[in-house]
Parts: sequence; structure tokens; C-alpha cells
Amino acid sequence: MINFQKFTLDNGLRVIVHQDKSTPLVAVNSLYDVGARDENPAQTGFAHLFEHLMFGGSVNIPDFDNELQRVGGENNAFTSNDITNYYITLPKNNLETAFWLESDRMLSLAFSEKSLEVQRNVVIEEFKQSYLNKPYGDVWLLLKPLAYKVHPYLWSTIGKELSHIENATMADVRAFFKKHYCPNNAILVVAGDVEVEQIKTLTEKWFGSIPKGEEYKRNLPIEPPQKAPRTQTVERDVPYDNIYKAYHICARTDKEFYATDLLSEVLSHGNSAPLYIELVKNKKLFTDIGAYLSGDIDKGLFVISGKLVKGVSMEQAEQGIQDEINKIKKEKVAENILTKAKNQMEATLEFSEMSVLNKAMNLANAELLGDAALINKETENYLKVTTEEIYEQANIIFNENNCSTLYYLAKKN
Repeated sequence: MINFQKFTLDNGLRVIVHQDKSTPLVAVNSLYDVGARDENPAQTGFAHLFEHLMFGGSVNIPDFDNELQRVGGENNAFTSNDITNYYITLPKNNLETAFWLESDRMLSLAFSEKSLEVQRNVVIEEFKQSYLNKPYGDVWLLLKPLAYKVHPYLWSTIGKELSHIENATMADVRAFFKKHYCPNNAILVVAGDVEVEQIKTLTEKWFGSIPKGEEYKRNLPIEPPQKAPRTQTVERDVPYDNIYKAYHICARTDKEFYATDLLSEVLSHGNSAPLYIELVKNKKLFTDIGAYLSGDIDKGLFVISGKLVKGVSMEQAEQGIQDEINKIKKEKVAENILTKAKNQMEATLEFSEMSVLNKAMNLANAELLGDAALINKETENYLKVTTEEIYEQANIIFNENNCSTLYYLAKKN
């Protein structure tokens, strides 16, 4: 059970406080409700670009990292389809430094041509190194637009193409910042050995005067149901053939999510899971295979991906996957198998709540999904799932008309 208190400033900033007296460190997590799905289809990669720009200095603080390191703090950030998340950990005695830094870049980020050019080049280099020149790096650049046709999940957080970041103007960047990086579009979580009244005072002092932004109403196109199989075959300079099968699933806030997540756990977690036992160990079709969810807030993907053993044909490998899918569609999972999956999930959730930083992030995500109190219901929601619900989701999801398959072939020498 994670105890917390929350309050909202007049400018709309939601603040959550979790007291943990067991650690001298405090985590300050700033979640902005903006991700790749909020971008203009002709200007993608902006949320990720801002992940970098937010460290490029503000009007009053030219070097964000330097100021934090001077007080023994660390920080980083990440972008997803749905959010941009910035986090700081520092000794509790220096907590106010985090408030000073975070509030200053929310209020007055430095929009200098130099900073934009530096961060633009960093992102372009990352695009090339991690997505274009890295083995299997372009998988999601291919799989997403295969699976999605209208919803903005069809592009990756890095963006659709390099030109969108290369051509980003200062006016474009300023407009994106003004629209999304305001107090009423953010959730601030402070976790550690702190007092609620202390955090109320600090939050009001540093964030209270920041003007509220215009209300952003998300109105994204809804992805229509997929009614026929989609396939794409590519050849790349990689050592092994790979296959990626992506099935459309429910949204993160749907009640079916927990059964869907446990279905992936049942299929692929550990060396006793059917995908490993049958396709790696017994039939020796794959050297490695797994099943996982994309983890998106809107309707996401259930992905089965595997690396083929050399000499195994794509047809053999895909049939092996289909055989395992047919089994789980035909017969309900045994109670003991489901219990094991639930135990694994419970352990994962407990482990994710060991550090103050993870607790801060989890609280922010729960609040974004509707209410921070959801954090204390996650385990219960998984434990309530029945074998009947797993069976039902398997039969809904694993339909070839609902599947986009990427055949990723190693170039023949």
C-alpha cells in the first residue's frame, strides 16, 4: 500500500506527495501529458526533441545539469507515445534546488538558436545510430505504420522521418512548448522523507505564479478495426531472420487489459512458458522468442517476436507460432499456470515499488490514467483475472485478420 496526498494549484498543476522516511533521497518526477501521439503528422518527433531541449537551459539557468550536480542530484527523462517524463533524485536537504530547476524551465525555457541546433543534431544522430544503422533498429519504424493507418501510434517517438526534425523552425518549437508544457498539463510527484505542508509551501512558491496554459483537448483519430491480414517483407544486413506478429488489443484503461497482459505472461515468461518450451527447446525453430504488450494508453499492440534458427524457413517458424496460438485458443489455461503468472506479475509490481523514484513515476502514471489511487489496485486487478477471461481474450486477439506481420530477413550473401 502506497500512501500519498494530493492537491492542485490554482494554475492546474496536480501535485502528489508520498512520504517515505526510510531514505535520505527525494525523487521529484514531472510528467507532462504529451507524447508522440500529440504531434502534427507533418511534424513528428517534437515530443522527443523537447525531451532534449528541456535540458538546454532556461532563461535564468543556462546549465541545468551543472546546477543539479553541485547539490548531489541526478536527473534524466524519457518520451513515449503518450507522455514525456522528467525525473530528479537528490538529497532531501537540497530539495528546493529541484523545485527551482523544474519551475524555471516550465516558465521560461531558453529558446536560443544555438540550443535548438545542438539538440536537433543530437536527435538526428540518435535517429541514425539507433534506428537506421543499428541491426533491427528500424523494426518499429516499419511495424507501426503496418499496424496503424490513422491513429498517431503509426509513427515512433523518434519521428516518421529525419526531415521533420531537420526542418523544425524556432516558431514551430515555441508553439509546441506553449501548447503542452504548462502547469495544467503536468503532474508533479515528490516522494521521499518530506512533509506535505513543506511540499505545499515549495510548490506554491516555485510553481504558483506560472500562468495556466490553454486547455488542450485531445481529439485523435480512432483506428478502425483491422479486417484483413497485413504483411511486409524486408531484407537487411542482420545476422538472423526475425518475425514480428502484431495484434490490436484494448486500451490501457480497459478492464480487459489485465487479462491481456497476463496472456502475454502465460505465453512467454520464463523457460517453462509454451513459446520457449515448444518453439525453442523442443522444435528448435527459434533461438529466442517472446510476447509483450506495447504498453500504450490508447488501443495498443500485442506483439510476438522471434529470432529464427539458421536454416529454419519463415513458413515453419510462423506455423510454429500459430500452433501455440491455436492451443491457447482451444483450451483454457490451467489454473496453476495462471497462478504462476499472477505470482510473477505480483512480484514485478512489488519490485517496481522499492525505490522512491519508481514510486514517484508509478504515482504519476496512475494519476494520468485517472487517479493516483489506482496504484494500490493494480495487484488486485491482476489477481482477479480468471482462466475464462484469458481464454476469451486469446480468441478475440489472435485472429489473423487482426494481425500485421513483418518478415525481417537477413540478406543472403
